[in-house]
This record gives sequence, C-alpha cells and structure tokens, in this order.
Amino acid sequence: MPPRRRKPPRAGALTELPPLKIVRSILLLQFFYYTAAFVLILFTTIVLGQKFSLSLLFDWHSVRGDNTVGWTVGFLWVIDGFIIVIPILLLIARSKLVPDFALTIHFIHLLITSFYTKSIPTNLLWWGLEAASAALTISLGVWACRYRELQPISFGTVPRKTPVNGVADTDDNLRGAAGRGKNVDSGPSYEMVNVVRGDQNV
Repeated sequence: MPPRRRKPPRAGALTELPPLKIVRSILLLQFFYYTAAFVLILFTTIVLGQKFSLSLLFDWHSVRGDNTVGWTVGFLWVIDGFIIVIPILLLIARSKLVPDFALTIHFIHLLITSFYTKSIPTNLLWWGLEAASAALTISLGVWACRYRELQPISFGTVPRKTPVNGVADTDDNLRGAAGRGKNVDSGPSYEMVNVVRGDQNV
C-alpha cells in the first residue's frame, strides 16, 4: 500500500508565529503594561500628595474599596488596560490573536502579584477590576485590529475623483486610458494629413 501523502503546509504557516517572536511580543507588551501603570500611578500619587511605592503596582492589597486611594489605583489599572491596546495594535495587528495576548498579559500580572505578596489575591474587587481591564483590552483590541485589517490596500495608483452627475472627471479618464495604453474612445485613432490632388493641395 503506497504511503499516504501529507497535505502541504499552508504558505507562511511555519514562519507566521515563530516562538521567539511570540516571547518577544509578550515581553514587550508586559513592559508597556507596567510602564503605563507606573506612569499613571506615579502621577496620581504626586497629584494627591501621597507616597509612591512598588506596593501600589504589585500588591493586590492596594486595591481596596474602603478608601479613595484603593479605588483610584483600581481605576488606573482599568485605564491601563485601555492604553495597552495601542501597543497591541502596533505589535500584534491581528484580531484573532488579541484575546490570547491580552489574557496572557493579565495572567502574568496575576503571577507577579502573587509572587510579590506570596499569596493568591482574595480581594473580589481586585478580581473584578482585572476582569474588566481584560475585557476592555480584548474588545477594543479586536475592534482596532479589525478596523485596520479592513482598510483598503493601496498599490500606488491615483485615486479616482468622485463623479459629478454620474460623469467621471475627464482627467481621470485620460489617466486611466493612458495607463492601459489606449485612447479614451475604444475606436482607432486618426491623424489629419494633407491630400494631394493633381498639383493642388487640398
């Protein structure tokens, strides 16, 4: 019995998502995630006259519902989920991959928070805000990437002007016809010449 022929791999399937590129993208996104959170929390603490510490970034106890600082920090984490959509759009740019990377970012944040506090978060407010941040990142990221994917592709051609009264601009017709090597009319081209009749030119 002859061996069964395998289906050839799809073009670009092996190089579409190499492991090193995935790891690099995750590290870059995580860096942007914490950088944005650091800037937001640092700016807010300076404005409020509070003391900044790394606990506001990595300690889940800082997200509390019984004081203003706790609510503010939690709200800033949700805003951070909104900001991270920009690097996701620039680095990932594919709508079907957005949920994977968005959930990975928040899962890594859960691991870092658990290692920093040496305990798994038990604050329901923290979990709720993280879920809201992840949902916001996924929804906006998918929408932004799909909007970018659906944009028309330009190949360097001159865009046609909007027809006026159903008739396109003559210049556009001439440019289009010249690009095809033809006249505007589909018939042959003619040239005026002098006709000689006897000794007279007509």
